[in-house]
Amino acid sequence: MKKLRFLLSLTNDDNDYQVEQLSAAQQAARKLGIELEIVYARNDGIVQSQQLLSCIQNTTARRTDAIIFEPAGSTAHPQIARAAASAGMGVVLLNRDADYIADLRRVFHVPMFAITSNHEEIGRIQGQQLGSLLPKGGNVLYIQGPAESLPAKQRYTGTLETKSNAVQLRVLKAHWTETSAYKTVSSWLGLSTSRQAKIEAVCAQDDSMAMGARKAFEECSDLREQLQKMPFLGCDGLPGTGQEWVRRNQLTATIFIPPNADLAIEMMANSIASGTLPPERTFTTAKSIPALDALARQSSLRARAATR
Repeated sequence: MKKLRFLLSLTNDDNDYQVEQLSAAQQAARKLGIELEIVYARNDGIVQSQQLLSCIQNTTARRTDAIIFEPAGSTAHPQIARAAASAGMGVVLLNRDADYIADLRRVFHVPMFAITSNHEEIGRIQGQQLGSLLPKGGNVLYIQGPAESLPAKQRYTGTLETKSNAVQLRVLKAHWTETSAYKTVSSWLGLSTSRQAKIEAVCAQDDSMAMGARKAFEECSDLREQLQKMPFLGCDGLPGTGQEWVRRNQLTATIFIPPNADLAIEMMANSIASGTLPPERTFTTAKSIPALDALARQSSLRARAATR
């Protein structure tokens, strides 16, 4: 059997989840003897579409058997998926769902499927975390991903479903990186109105943005006493970053979202070898770290200690 060649397109190279995706993919490719090319979209959907189209249309290099990508912008690149399928390439969509998958599977006989987390459920977990930590409510600085990102929108929708009405969100947007969140929150803290907001918690849609927000708060000397009591929430929850930051008390809680690029490679390789199609979509399972009941106990202990 010939050696398979896959292309993996990641949104960037400085987000901890994307770094973990890279590591997981490389391990799976080595294990299966697959040649793996990596490209980074620089958080730009247009750059990503050009990279993918260049791969599909390349007639000089050895043919790519499948493209695996996590959309960097608002679109899930239906034209790119169709072009790849027309060229006989498999397609895996990561961390996004798309209606075109079912349509293209009916037309083209190539493996095409999505592997994603339930982003609304991730948002629901964050809403429940806020409820555990702020049982009486309060103002929360909410750091959302880019405006064009569907997962960012879905996580926000999920949070709104489960947070209590007493929890009020002040929404800022960043770009899935610590640096972008740091700049956004620093600018907001520089406004005179930010001090009047009386923020009681910071909730970010990923761990790197939560840490960037924390860094911005740490640099405000007049907020250091408030910082000691303020919960910081993130998600991705990877062992070496988010979970470690929780252990160090730099984050109060995170949500573990397992990387899925390795699963994508394994499923695509098995599909090509067996000639069978995987399910249209596979969902990974997210979970709160610490568990929600443990967060509630922590909140209760802090509240009793504050009244002594």
